Amino acid sequence: MAPYDRLRTGGSPRPPRAGDTWWYAAVAGEAADSFSTRVRTRTRRACLGAVLLLTVVYAGLVLTATGRRWSDAAVTGRRADTRVAEFLRDHPSLAGAATLSLVLACVLLAGLGLLRKRYALTGAAAGAVAVSLAVAGLLQGYAPRPPAADAGALPPSGFPSATATLAFGVALGLALVTPRRPRGLVVGAATLWAVALGAYSVAAGDHRPGDVIAAALLALAVQCGLIALLARRGKVRPGPRHGTVLRSLPATLPLALLGAGGLAAGFLLLGDTLGLPATAPYDPAELRLAHRCGQALAAGVGAAAGLVLLALVRHVDLDGGPAPYRLGGPFVEDSGAPEQGELVGPFTENRDHEIS
Repeated sequence: MAPYDRLRTGGSPRPPRAGDTWWYAAVAGEAADSFSTRVRTRTRRACLGAVLLLTVVYAGLVLTATGRRWSDAAVTGRRADTRVAEFLRDHPSLAGAATLSLVLACVLLAGLGLLRKRYALTGAAAGAVAVSLAVAGLLQGYAPRPPAADAGALPPSGFPSATATLAFGVALGLALVTPRRPRGLVVGAATLWAVALGAYSVAAGDHRPGDVIAAALLALAVQCGLIALLARRGKVRPGPRHGTVLRSLPATLPLALLGAGGLAAGFLLLGDTLGLPATAPYDPAELRLAHRCGQALAAGVGAAAGLVLLALVRHVDLDGGPAPYRLGGPFVEDSGAPEQGELVGPFTENRDHEIS
């Protein structure tokens, strides 16, 4: 096969390398083993997995009586947890600080992208946050759920939480507009902030733990779907494989410990809190245990969502398209290239050759 032939379907999977032509480089991006294809496959699978987990959480915590009883107990248990009640009572300004942090996070997402002149990626990240909020609103308004037995005793179910969806959407969206080297540090720190904001909303009684869990999974699904779309359009390229682990360790290590510890503690406590009686009165100790279990699960899932996204884009450069390929072959001398460093086309000036 001639060096400038376009590969046929099922043809040679020869990987692209420096010296190949732009013609072959464009075709190689469509190969089954190309970098863009691998990124698209991984992120698409992560998106589908997050959607599947979101469906499981919805079916288990919203549609079943046991799940609804556990969620209500987790919200009610905040009053039985004296440490949480005293902390919120001693810090009444946390509600305003949470709202202000959401505004500043949105400004950071937009400002960082605009300062780096990544206008398309900034629009994509903002669009992903908007899509997440729109899907959350549709689920809150139109997803079927049984009517609450006592609507005045507890806040209505907001599955998923719009506040947590915005927080996790912004935190994960920073992966698009942040330079690759500090990406792990920035996204990890932002994910820790989103987890803390979700924990506050549960402790304040504004949302149930399942609402925060669903928000983290929804933001992860939308972000993975967006990266898969960028990979399909050829907007990703491989980045250096060294020099980023130690830089991001101050944020990723606490995030990993929080994710592993939260999920382990949550599942251990879950078996002791699912056996609540169908009717009141409840034991305050059981309610307190349910609240702590819900907090642990919500924190673990939120931290895991950030770690999954960082793992998916660890070696991926999202700042632009594929790296340019330089021409190599028998037509370099005939093309009249003035310098070796310039990119030239595969055809000679007289264009008297043909591709076999």
